[in-house]
Amino acid sequence: MSVLTSARSAADTLSDWASSAFVGQARRLFRMQSRLRSNEPVQIFVCALTGGIIGIFVAGLRWVVDTLHRLSFNLSGEHGLSTGIDVDPMRILIVPVIGGLVIGVSALVMRRFRSKEIVDPIEANALHGGVMSMKDSLRLLIATVTSNAAGAAVGMEAGYSQLGAGILAKVGQYFRLRRNDQRIFVGAGAAAAIAAAFNAPFAGAFYGYELILGDYSVRALAPVAAAALAGTFAQRALIDPEPIFSVEQFFHFHLKVYFLFALLGVLAAAFSVLAMQSVTWAERGLRRFPLPQWLRPAIGGLLLSSIAIMVPQVLGSGHGAIQLMFDRNVTLQTFLLLLVAKLIASAVSLGSGFRGGMFSASLFLGCLFGGAFAGIVGLLLPGMRDLQSALMMVGMGAVAAAIIGAPLTMVFLVLEGTGSFAMMVAVMVGVVIASTIVRLTFGYSFSTWRFHQRGLGIRSPHDIGWLADLSVGRLMRTDARVVPESMSLRELREKFPPGSTKHIFVVSDKGGYAGALVSADIHDAQQNDKLDTRFARDLASEGDIFLLPYENVRTALSRFEDKEVETLPVLASSSDRSVVGYLSEQYALRRYNQELERRRSADLGERDMFSVADKQG
Repeated sequence: MSVLTSARSAADTLSDWASSAFVGQARRLFRMQSRLRSNEPVQIFVCALTGGIIGIFVAGLRWVVDTLHRLSFNLSGEHGLSTGIDVDPMRILIVPVIGGLVIGVSALVMRRFRSKEIVDPIEANALHGGVMSMKDSLRLLIATVTSNAAGAAVGMEAGYSQLGAGILAKVGQYFRLRRNDQRIFVGAGAAAAIAAAFNAPFAGAFYGYELILGDYSVRALAPVAAAALAGTFAQRALIDPEPIFSVEQFFHFHLKVYFLFALLGVLAAAFSVLAMQSVTWAERGLRRFPLPQWLRPAIGGLLLSSIAIMVPQVLGSGHGAIQLMFDRNVTLQTFLLLLVAKLIASAVSLGSGFRGGMFSASLFLGCLFGGAFAGIVGLLLPGMRDLQSALMMVGMGAVAAAIIGAPLTMVFLVLEGTGSFAMMVAVMVGVVIASTIVRLTFGYSFSTWRFHQRGLGIRSPHDIGWLADLSVGRLMRTDARVVPESMSLRELREKFPPGSTKHIFVVSDKGGYAGALVSADIHDAQQNDKLDTRFARDLASEGDIFLLPYENVRTALSRFEDKEVETLPVLASSSDRSVVGYLSEQYALRRYNQELERRRSADLGERDMFSVADKQG
């Protein structure tokens, strides 16, 4: 018995120890989560530490892609794929097609297991509060690496930013960050990746601010900048990265030259819209082929090969080719040939299903566009021929800023590449004009244009995900006063005496919405002699103006303002026109403002709550 008692006592002791250890670990984890949630310096440190890790991953991925290029295209020299130097012509004919088949078959297999679209950093911040899937991010990264290895005319930046944002998003999700802080972590991850990819911490940081967060808030300044710096330093510690371009020239411009930069900005805006639209045209054109979807990347690879066999510089992202354009004396005809070929190659690559981004491709396209513009200016104004390098950089910044939607990112990229403030100002002129024209006319960057093609109403990374919760279906009242269209005016007056209700909704004999009535119109004295000759359908109006339950409050408020009405009926659906409720502008506006105010104060309230918890602990 004593042995049994001792065993039970030991088991109880062990159980108590395990329970206390578990509780202690849970408390430590909760305190760590609380500390990260409420302590800004700790968040900055975590972003910097993780940004360094992201920089290491980017450096490794760059080496992997370069190695795959050398193996795939049998490169023998030190030049990159996009320079077109020492590329095996037979590989040009074979590799893009094989790569397209791999991409197509992989996408077909993955759709059977995971059919939903991959959420990128912009969509995550706009609709999902910064929540991202690491598995989906790795899927996109692998597809991007495969596309680049096959020579597709796209860049790796989409894969880099997806990986960086996904890593820091996962860190934020683990520590259960507040919604706003979670979004900042996503921006910091993308900033670290882009900074490491281009060896440009300023450009990387502003990529995070402009493209992933959509603002330059003080709260986001330090975490994003720390991640970008750490990512750059980590990459520099591992490899000796070459800049995307290097121009050893002193720049000084006469005031009249800035008119040329401004004109280039205007033309670059038009070209940028053409570049974005061309991807859609290529996609639609390939859909017309009576072939299964998984074969489209292979068809795109075949088309790419037919272009690259004549102009091999269209292969890859264009990093090496940019420097080649600055180093060599390129003629106007060559600039125009490369510009058209690269534009078609990029459109075909993305439109057929290769994965990647337009960041590097837009830089190369802008460089070629600026070079072609410089060639034309040189013919008309021979004294301006010395401006070719400057116009190439202005074109590069203007086109890339208009396509990517990140103007300051491009300005700082040029500044970090040249170290010239005079050149930075010149690029800023073209960038501001091009990006402003595209924003005011076309209204999309390349990322948001692709969202538009998918039916997502995202024009920026600003957080609109909470609007889906504030839907018309949740806000509407369900006690709508509904009458048939055949009800006479006399019956209407008897059923709705003065002051009983303000809005009445009329439906057809089949139950479909036919229009709205105002109580004051029913009791108008001028209608006294028409009590039995006028019916509800005669008084009803605005039968084509209504709301649907799934629409959000911002859509409802816009409709109230556009139609200048105070109350609208809510129909079951666009096909089922039965009235299920109604919503007033006053109530919708009040609830919208309440939610905005609640979200503004949520961060401060939660910060106070955790600070109290820490003090009590």
